[in-house]
Amino acid sequence: MKSRKFFSPFMKKVVLLQKIYNCISLMKKTFILLAVASLLVVGCKEKKQESVSLIGKPQVTVENGRFTPEIMWKLGKMGEFAVSPDGSRVVYANTYYDIEQNKGNAELYLIPVEGDGQAVRITNTVENEFNPVWLNDKTLLFARGNTIVSMNVDAKKETVLATIDAGLEGFKISPKGDKILYISDIPVSRPDDIQKLYAGLDKTTGRINEDLMYRHWDSWVDEYPHIFLAPLTDKAVDLGNVVDVIGSKPYECPMRPWGGVEQFNFSPDGSRIAYTCRAKTGKDYALSTNSDIFVYNIADGSTVNISEGIMGYDQNPVFSHDGKRIAWESMEHDGYESDKLRLMVLDFATNERTDYTADFDYGVSGICWSDDDSQLAAVVMYRGMNEIFAFDVNTKAIRQVTKACHDINGFSLHGNNIFANEVSMQHPSEIFCYTLSGENQTGKQLTSINTEVLSQVRMGRTEECWIPTSDGKQMLVWLIYPYDYDSTRTYPALLFCEGGPQSMVSQFWSTRWNFEVMSGAGYFVIAPNRRGCPGFGTAWCEEISGDYGGLCMKDYMAATDYFAKNIPQIDAERIGACGASFGAYSIYWLAGHNENHRFKAFLAHNGMFNFEQQCLETEEYWFTNWDLGGPYWVKNAKTAHSYANSPHLFVDKWNTPICVVHSEFDFRIVASQGMAAYNAAKLRGLDARYLYFPDETHWVLHPQNSLLWHRNFIDWFDKYLKK
Repeated sequence: MKSRKFFSPFMKKVVLLQKIYNCISLMKKTFILLAVASLLVVGCKEKKQESVSLIGKPQVTVENGRFTPEIMWKLGKMGEFAVSPDGSRVVYANTYYDIEQNKGNAELYLIPVEGDGQAVRITNTVENEFNPVWLNDKTLLFARGNTIVSMNVDAKKETVLATIDAGLEGFKISPKGDKILYISDIPVSRPDDIQKLYAGLDKTTGRINEDLMYRHWDSWVDEYPHIFLAPLTDKAVDLGNVVDVIGSKPYECPMRPWGGVEQFNFSPDGSRIAYTCRAKTGKDYALSTNSDIFVYNIADGSTVNISEGIMGYDQNPVFSHDGKRIAWESMEHDGYESDKLRLMVLDFATNERTDYTADFDYGVSGICWSDDDSQLAAVVMYRGMNEIFAFDVNTKAIRQVTKACHDINGFSLHGNNIFANEVSMQHPSEIFCYTLSGENQTGKQLTSINTEVLSQVRMGRTEECWIPTSDGKQMLVWLIYPYDYDSTRTYPALLFCEGGPQSMVSQFWSTRWNFEVMSGAGYFVIAPNRRGCPGFGTAWCEEISGDYGGLCMKDYMAATDYFAKNIPQIDAERIGACGASFGAYSIYWLAGHNENHRFKAFLAHNGMFNFEQQCLETEEYWFTNWDLGGPYWVKNAKTAHSYANSPHLFVDKWNTPICVVHSEFDFRIVASQGMAAYNAAKLRGLDARYLYFPDETHWVLHPQNSLLWHRNFIDWFDKYLKK
């Protein structure tokens, strides 16, 4: 199911690499993204530390120019960044990993905006620093575990402002620097009639639930996040005068599992707080995406819902600099998490709401106001790339600000300068600089975290190809060449099937699906933006709902056949297919429709195999209701068509070797789906392999597990496609 992407810097346990490098911030695909740090390292509650040593920048020598999984895990991972108030310096988080320790270590670095200055490391601990915020030009606040730290960046002198015993996921400071909002958790309380059953059983591991949404994404719902307001001085956070902005309500703010500090903001005068909240629990939560924007008055504690009547996701509010208006990302329909994210603006004086994307067929994320409030800038998923667009507040004119073969995974606006977290299929995150007044810019690179390593690598080139579909439309397909490409040779190829299902195959960088690793292993990669991918208009995106076995599958076949026919260097007898989540569903479906042996080997990661099983095993039931038409016992044309395309119904036609990968802590698509698919393949007498991770989620996050994943991936396809 959906691999969500947000411009969100924090998660409950980890900041996922997909948020960082796979356009992490929008609700399941907008992007996440992403202001971000790196996986496994930040935004989590402090736990007892094992014996660890400081992790620094590794010395890397690349042999033969080949980009391997081992080289990939030696790269630094760019996280969140913040620009100093005077615009002269940028602080950013960067993580390096140690395979033996099986973990990463995030530290803060400082780099000047002008000139060719080198980045300076300003923290040096075995803990992880994240969430940098400038208090003034010389004072930086950041989080280290559960602690909020203040640092004089010139003297490198630190002051501990507070330790949040209940856990710290992120914070923001008020414009005047006299208040702080931070995220911490509140435990879920059991009803008295249930609690009494636990009397004297302090060692029991049993869980009693009487409602839905008792688990979400990768965690049991034992607690929920709230935002807390406290006075702030240069010496301490006054934890004796903390106010829970949400009050006693058991609602999430920010929303799980993706929301972070982007989901709340102070007004310019510091008198109000706008925040995102889905005021629902249990079954109601599991069936609805209806979140709202609330404005909290600090003086009297009153709260107003300013998005009431809008039935989909409303999130990530941002006040204008004069405080007269507020903008946010808004979806129209309840239950449709992949709906277009509209740019909504409310005028406080008139109470009028305006949709600035009413005549724009693409969604937005990461909204920022220009200094004079005349423009709004946002990231737009646009024809295979994440780009920054500017929206004129008065004329509603729309202008594309950035244009390159890249993804913008979050940005910060400082005067006319735009500082952007930028990736592509050929390079991980770096900070680039653009100007708001410009148009179709390529940007200036400020950081060079991985230049030294990547200069030793021969990356496979990427081509943007538009090909015909079975119904006469045009589809963007990325074609990635083998790293050692020789036009006189032929090579095996892999069809990459995107997850989501409503996720764009953009210029992402990831440590799970890394096309340059596949290129380095000697493969062409065919990566289609099939039906259901956003960034190509709402109609293209919506064509997948209720039709999982239809046009989107024909798009995959059309792409495979097109390149097998038109690229003579692709050996049509050595093509495999791989994918995760909905991409793995696609693999299971293609396995049952491979009569002509178009594909010679498959690999499916955490995919849906049996729709009836999936319907009752997942946690976000709005997804089943919207995309499949409802649970299988609801009889209508949409559900009949949807459930008839469940892959398990076509196992009798499976005729191709398949590798199945699944993880225990994936609560979106549980491990029994993968086990069932693998068992079916073995019972059919097929060559099959099962890779199971008892400690991973919908992603594979631990470095050693990731290396095993990649080695298995390459070994499996080499076995069947390189004979």
